[in-house]
Amino acid sequence: MGPRRSCDDRSVTSSQQTPEPDGHDGHGAPGDGGHGHAHSHSHGPAAPVSRHLRRVIAAVLIPFATAVVVGLVVLWPGGAPEHERTGVGFDRQTYQGEVVSVEKIDCKDVNAAQVPPTADPSTPEGREAANAQQGECEKATIEVTSGPDKGRTFVEIVQPDAPRQLDDGQGVVVAYAPDAPRDLQYSVTDVNRKVPLAVLGLIFAVAVVLVGRMRGVMALIALAVSFMILTFFILPAILQGSNPLVVAVVGSSAIMLIALYMCHGLSARTSVAVLGTLISLLLIGLLGSLFIDWASLSGNTDDNTGLIHGLYPDIDMSGLLLAGIIIGSLGVLDDVTVTQTSVVWELHQADPKLGPRGLYRAGIRIGRDHIASVVNTLVLAYAGAALPLLLLFSIAQSSVGTVANSELVAEEIVRTLVGSIGLVASVPVTTVLAALVVSADRPGPLGSSGGPGSAGSLEKRSSRPSRSKGGRRRRAK
Repeated sequence: MGPRRSCDDRSVTSSQQTPEPDGHDGHGAPGDGGHGHAHSHSHGPAAPVSRHLRRVIAAVLIPFATAVVVGLVVLWPGGAPEHERTGVGFDRQTYQGEVVSVEKIDCKDVNAAQVPPTADPSTPEGREAANAQQGECEKATIEVTSGPDKGRTFVEIVQPDAPRQLDDGQGVVVAYAPDAPRDLQYSVTDVNRKVPLAVLGLIFAVAVVLVGRMRGVMALIALAVSFMILTFFILPAILQGSNPLVVAVVGSSAIMLIALYMCHGLSARTSVAVLGTLISLLLIGLLGSLFIDWASLSGNTDDNTGLIHGLYPDIDMSGLLLAGIIIGSLGVLDDVTVTQTSVVWELHQADPKLGPRGLYRAGIRIGRDHIASVVNTLVLAYAGAALPLLLLFSIAQSSVGTVANSELVAEEIVRTLVGSIGLVASVPVTTVLAALVVSADRPGPLGSSGGPGSAGSLEKRSSRPSRSKGGRRRRAK
């Protein structure tokens, strides 16, 4: 049989060459321009570990994968339960529409009845009412382009200071209120952004494939599978009444197994990354459950969560918050664990004489840099997403303690810090596992310590160490 290939379509070969008498490592002569060195690293994955070690890893991961499959089968929903639409927020019936014409009109002609006779210009309401009488408004005619009333038109008045202005020919999303008077049944609720979002997604996919090649293709497939699990399993199962924490654990585990093995191949190195991710997720789940309960976080902090609780009162909102923490941490955890595992494997390839302690010390030094960048990324990502909220607190001149104590901010603090603790812990955990696994391999009967046989007996059967031309020339001498 030929060499096994992983998702980057690179064959598995020996990672070490026999040292030459002149002190070179067999990658080629100094005048080769480094060709032999680059060639040896282009083979990608490390040599497979011994059969015994693979059996040990399989004994841990196969029961775990079986439990995930059983969980998917038991919790798989038949679809989201039906409910009567409230007409509030996202729970409105919407269709597609198009702006067919826009004409300028005097705001006084359409807003005279809206100005209260006792409007006080010193108040925000009074100034808003006074401004409604000034300037030019827009009278937009919108045609409904989908749904049972396709072809029907209605009029929308746009104020000059409205955050969303309408243009002729623009696609919009219209909300339908069947119980309202006929002239008020339709209203513009948003603009249609499908085309720019689709173009941006296409640019992203092309960039990933151009840079990542086959690995990028597999990453996009794994991303699509992750969205499918989220859309068809996690969300409907929670709406159907299943425990959000259990659903999140099962769904995240399925995403983790599919994404990691699809992109990085069925290997001991990937299995170590899976184990490190799993242990870190368990730690995040335990800490999240403890501090959500201790800080008395309800998970019902805004209009969207309030609407969910109103429509489905049986959903555990605090459990939903914990589920979000676990799912949100998974993506960054994958990056950290795969990177640390690869670091240890590469260190072992560079110096097979390093024991588990030496591998751990070298790997953790690289991991500390990773920790610093990841934690900073998480904090800045939250600050950027919550910038409008933080501005409101700044306008109110609230103290830092008051801001942090509010449930809306405390929820995000717990989410960020619990996820960060799990990420920080994943570095030493994964590094220890990788160092133990790669060091537990023993030379085959034909290998010697530090030689090619140190990759395991399977390495001897699968492929022979490649030799550069420079190495053959030196042996000939």
